[in-house]
Amino acid sequence: MSTTKNTILKLIKKNISISTAESCTGGLIATAITRIAGASKIFSSGIVCYSNKAKTKYLSISKITLIKYGAVSSNVASEMVNNLFLKERTNICISTTGIAGPGGGNKKKPVGLVFVGIKFHDKTYVFQKNFKGSRLEIQRKTKEFVFKKINQLI
Repeated sequence: MSTTKNTILKLIKKNISISTAESCTGGLIATAITRIAGASKIFSSGIVCYSNKAKTKYLSISKITLIKYGAVSSNVASEMVNNLFLKERTNICISTTGIAGPGGGNKKKPVGLVFVGIKFHDKTYVFQKNFKGSRLEIQRKTKEFVFKKINQLI
């Protein structure tokens, strides 16, 4: 059984609620959760905030933060996960923002650069990863990383 499925089953067994705010993964994490029977007991919501406009509208991401650091930054991942928590109040909140490619990257922020925010027990963690591969591979690696980290935290 995959780490993803094991982690979701563990969340269900322990009755740990979860919500997601996804950009670069486009709902892949929410989809993984809702594919498992019983997920309705723990899954609150999944928001796909792909554009900067959506990030400000649905998650109240500061326009100043977006201008100063860019959408693909630890600052935005942190604001996304913390603002999601203010809306959902789930035990675990997840955010993803990154450059899945194949275009959109540069020397400072290359394709594969991803920031993952996880809020659990009033602690906010932001992880920076540099994944290699196709667009879908980067998205899948991000999803797998998220569930691996959740599994370690719970």
